[in-house]
Amino acid sequence: MNINATGLDYKELNEMLRSVRGTCNINDCLGQRFIAAGISDKTVTISGIPGNALGAYLNGAKLEVMGNAQDAVGDTMNDGTIVIHGNVGDAVGYAMRGGRIYVQGNAGYRAGIHMKAYKEKQPALVIGGKAGSFLGEYQAGGIIIVLGLADNDKPIVGNFPTTGMHGGKMFLRSECKGIHFPHQVHTHLADESEMEEIAHYLRRFCFYFGHDLKELLDHPFTVVMPDSRNPYRQMYVAN
Repeated sequence: MNINATGLDYKELNEMLRSVRGTCNINDCLGQRFIAAGISDKTVTISGIPGNALGAYLNGAKLEVMGNAQDAVGDTMNDGTIVIHGNVGDAVGYAMRGGRIYVQGNAGYRAGIHMKAYKEKQPALVIGGKAGSFLGEYQAGGIIIVLGLADNDKPIVGNFPTTGMHGGKMFLRSECKGIHFPHQVHTHLADESEMEEIAHYLRRFCFYFGHDLKELLDHPFTVVMPDSRNPYRQMYVAN
């Protein structure tokens, strides 16, 4: 089914979307918020620019945006896949606890903030370009991957990455020289076994966006993890 979003507010658009079974194409989207919030049984393709909180509380659906998206994509998502053929605003993957988000371009501030994992659920956020400041702030679980595929001379991440990180892993396709990390985390170059951990995500990224896997692997990856003696762990994780 096709939905033309012209002139629809977010409530009308979501009511129409929820009435659809299976596959849905949303055309001419222009900033409507909360699209597909909480849905679990649909495949949705969006042309245009969805507003804040696309896929909030997503519970198993697949969303694909053929362009940019605004803030808080995948806010607290539980399961499913979100694919963005462009850039995203701030706080992508905020508190996500399952599922996967793939971003072809750059991400704004606080990507992956409060990301967590629960039992078998291991969320993953893959950013093809570069990320703004406070990447992985208070990260408690899951995997964040930043590939740095952007035509500018900015560092792969902005200021204050991994502030408050107390769980999970971050993989940055860079040697990260000159990037300041807090004392509560440690960094090292990824070994073969660690690269195998993210191989599936890299292959899916290449599938969605037409990149060559060999190109992605032609740079070293820096792994960032919380120190096991991390005082943040005392604050945010029950003993």
